[in-house]
Amino acid sequence: MVHLIICAVSGTGKSTIARHLLDRYPRLRLSVSHTTRAPRAHEVDGVHYHFTSRVEFERLSADDAFAEWAEYAGNLYGTARSMIDGAARDGVDLLYDIDVVGAANLKRAYPDALTCFVLPPSWAEVERRLRARGTETEASIARRLAAGRRELEAARTFDYLVLNEQLDAAVAELDCIYRAAHLRTAERRATLERLAAQGG
Repeated sequence: MVHLIICAVSGTGKSTIARHLLDRYPRLRLSVSHTTRAPRAHEVDGVHYHFTSRVEFERLSADDAFAEWAEYAGNLYGTARSMIDGAARDGVDLLYDIDVVGAANLKRAYPDALTCFVLPPSWAEVERRLRARGTETEASIARRLAAGRRELEAARTFDYLVLNEQLDAAVAELDCIYRAAHLRTAERRATLERLAAQGG
């Protein structure tokens, strides 16, 4: 099972890149996080996030229901263990669209997970994209930009860096990373063991 983690500064376009990759590979499933953030106009509960109250989130956290969780921009986000276990039973891979703290926690829980940080072409472009959403206040834009500069420091610890200057190129880079993940020894161990058992 491949755990593919994607992080980025808010407004970099990682969710768009993730959707393109998910459309290409039926075996790849989006990890749907729990969050206390209010849904945006286009978001559907259970599809984009599991929207929940802070009280319910904290109850789940106390019950050790999350493989990882973190607070970002005043909201809580977490990945449920039950969702990961279900994907493993179904024989599918998971793509995690999470923040850098969640990525670090998930990497500790699953050391073979691949971490990818999507770099923006410039800070001016990040700000332009945040404003284009039409859902952010000036205060939230300022918070996201400040958080983004801190997150960029964490990018040095990631396995891969993907530049989203042109969408097609960024998708192609992430596509290469995902396809290569299936060539790792851990993913092909069953084939290796079968050949070894056959002798010579």
